Amino acid sequence: MKSAQSLAWIKPGISFSSLKDNFYDSETDRGPIAASQSLNMAMLLDAYREGIFPWSAAFQPILWWSPNPRMILRCDEFKQSRSLGKRIRGDLNQGLKITSDTVFDKVIAACSEPRSNQDGTWITPQIMKTYCELHNNGFAHSVEVWGNGDLIGGLYLVSIGAMVFGESMFSKRTDASKIALNALVIWLKNNGGHMIDCQQETRHLSNLGGRAIVASDFRRISKNLMQSQSLPWKNNPLSEKLLKISK
Repeated sequence: MKSAQSLAWIKPGISFSSLKDNFYDSETDRGPIAASQSLNMAMLLDAYREGIFPWSAAFQPILWWSPNPRMILRCDEFKQSRSLGKRIRGDLNQGLKITSDTVFDKVIAACSEPRSNQDGTWITPQIMKTYCELHNNGFAHSVEVWGNGDLIGGLYLVSIGAMVFGESMFSKRTDASKIALNALVIWLKNNGGHMIDCQQETRHLSNLGGRAIVASDFRRISKNLMQSQSLPWKNNPLSEKLLKISK
């Protein structure tokens, strides 16, 4: 991992494209490539277009990452387990609802709550404020899962063109976040989406069909998708009908 002294410091107005020499070619070093004291919407959009995302703990500067390898989920490779399919069918019979972009602020707030095995969260008030600004400008979206009128799970993401960058998800009921992801994958397949950036490699994502690719390949593929037609988030919102079609 690079030392704090060797990290590039980014200020508003400086393009992340200047960090190309900081990208890792080695798979053994996956630390941050830059840091900043703050962030804003323009910085986030510039970073995503270069395959870079923010991730840091509270009371740290904003750390910017572009790991190699990069975890992705191709929509046609998503794995729905039998148990998840059974749960979806049962929940649909109990009135499960799926929506998108109706309570983005509540979804990101729920994602920010520390897990039982965590001391804190990387989704700080500054992060929430800036991603809400992205949402208000059509670049960030949420998928919401409802049970008996309660928000029981969901996820949020960044979308530029036809490229989707997954950020975080939460569950207040077993498998609710997986149901949100399942609905998102089906919607993307139906609306011209192909791939979700999952950022860091994890066993959980591998079990869902995710796989790691070389970072340079990720940047090439994502740039092509970002130049494609934007996805119809507003004109064709998600609903539980997607799950009824797939069950």
